[in-house]
Amino acid sequence: MSHSDAAPLDLTRAAWADRFAAVAADNTTREYPYAAHHATSGPDDRALPVELHPAFATSYDWHSSVHMHWLAARLVAHGLPTDLEARLTSILQAHLTTDHLATEAAYLRDTPHYERPYGWAWLAKLAAEVSASESPAVRALAPGFAPVIDVLDDLVTRWVAGAAHPVRHGVHSNSAFGLLLVLEAARSLGRAELAATIEGAARDWFGDDAGWPFVWERSGHDFLSAGLAEADLMRAVLSAPEFAVWARAFFAEVRAGDAILTSTVVRDENDPQQVHLFGLDLSRAGSARRIADALRAEGPDDTVLADLLDDASDRLLSSGLAASVGEEYYSTHWLASFAWDAMEAREHAAR
Repeated sequence: MSHSDAAPLDLTRAAWADRFAAVAADNTTREYPYAAHHATSGPDDRALPVELHPAFATSYDWHSSVHMHWLAARLVAHGLPTDLEARLTSILQAHLTTDHLATEAAYLRDTPHYERPYGWAWLAKLAAEVSASESPAVRALAPGFAPVIDVLDDLVTRWVAGAAHPVRHGVHSNSAFGLLLVLEAARSLGRAELAATIEGAARDWFGDDAGWPFVWERSGHDFLSAGLAEADLMRAVLSAPEFAVWARAFFAEVRAGDAILTSTVVRDENDPQQVHLFGLDLSRAGSARRIADALRAEGPDDTVLADLLDDASDRLLSSGLAASVGEEYYSTHWLASFAWDAMEAREHAAR
């Protein structure tokens, strides 16, 4: 079924922050089940997840653990009841120690294709959030991220230099989504050279795209719209006038009522692949809102596309929200991060 047909929801962050905080606290302390993606080197390579990943051995898998820690940090900065804020802060302090982060950085350096680019992107986003946090207790953890930021800078730079083509699938391997998160983090962290590298790659890989075939989206386990992820990246890379021209060509095939603007149907909420579609709705909601804002900033008199995207965004956000705080762990171990991001876009909060 789809949650889009439920009663209207309060879509503000304030209405969901406590529930998301409870989900984040549970996820970041739940060690099992854990889907380890470690490539074993031999019969004696039997380390437990917490030994390989002392910072991120929770929330079902490494990348989900990373972005649930980001959600926890973001929620603390947003403001929570005292007990929830203390709980999340203590988890962050216990997990994001200098020693733990050094171990994570070393693992990434030794396995340079691990979690590329999705996990890298969320780790960069987490590093930027901690470094700029309005919470002094969270911001105090920033120095431990120095080796993480260094290794991510190197990994992303080498990846971009060695790839002639982007990956356009609507899942973890999507290049545009990963580049956007790293770009925003690089700018926040003062990594100008890395930001310039990403901007160049985005122009090279996506600058000439036009008439994107949104009708081909979506597949049965996408949690990203390849087209909207790409447009969201180009919004951040191009100047406002450039983006307006690019977007008109890129979105040339989009019309009211298209599937890209409508919520998904999830028939089996216990299927770990199908529930990706709830995340698809949430990620589309955030991207659509940011793209609409960028278009309105440049062309306030031509709002047809912006209106279509804005109209869709609340509907898409509503579709995935209930699953993000539900009983099915395949949903709750990750969805709230995307929901919070979409809510921030809705309220025009700084990323």
